[in-house]
Amino acid sequence: MKLLMDPAKIEEESFRRIEALLPASIKGQFSRGEWEVTRRIIHTTGDPEFYRLVRFSKGAVDEGVKALLEKKGVYADTRMLLSGISTGRLKELSVSASCLINDHEVVRRAKESSITRAAASIELLIDRQKEGMDTGIVAIGNAPTALFYLLDAIKEISWRPSLIIGTPVGFVGAEESKEALMASGVPYITCVGTRGGSTVAASIVNALAIMALRKKTIT
Repeated sequence: MKLLMDPAKIEEESFRRIEALLPASIKGQFSRGEWEVTRRIIHTTGDPEFYRLVRFSKGAVDEGVKALLEKKGVYADTRMLLSGISTGRLKELSVSASCLINDHEVVRRAKESSITRAAASIELLIDRQKEGMDTGIVAIGNAPTALFYLLDAIKEISWRPSLIIGTPVGFVGAEESKEALMASGVPYITCVGTRGGSTVAASIVNALAIMALRKKTIT
């Protein structure tokens, strides 16, 4: 067997195999955009059954693509998630990506308030919106505390992101935080249960960026 070395061809062959594994009846459960997101999650996780876990609010993919085309920023809850996002694609869209988890102010707030740095980073993110930062997509792939804090905060403030990507992973709070997200009324892309992670969240952002670039080229 000849080993593929070209990254583009490897990805193309991976998607071909995913399409071959899953019947049309499964793909038919998703809109075209939702399937593109789901397929990339499957590609990232190596798990063809992950489609069973993915959930979208109505129009969520369109909201995410629209936010990117409007050059609204992407926020990642961890550096790992940030490093998994294709910054090259975002650069083509003139979109910035950021993470505040290591900010000195976040460290100070977390210590003073006895909360996680993930939650403190969301608090600072919200403050930055008031100062003119324009974040359209908040991607939370690791910390349920960050997702809970965000959902509680946006009930009380005027700002809310165009889309929340919420895929925190783990056995304490992850499942519950995603259930809260689905009940929040804010556009979301998530996955049910304890599974998820930064790689899943990054794959969703990357799928949205690919669709946004395609739409930008067409228009």
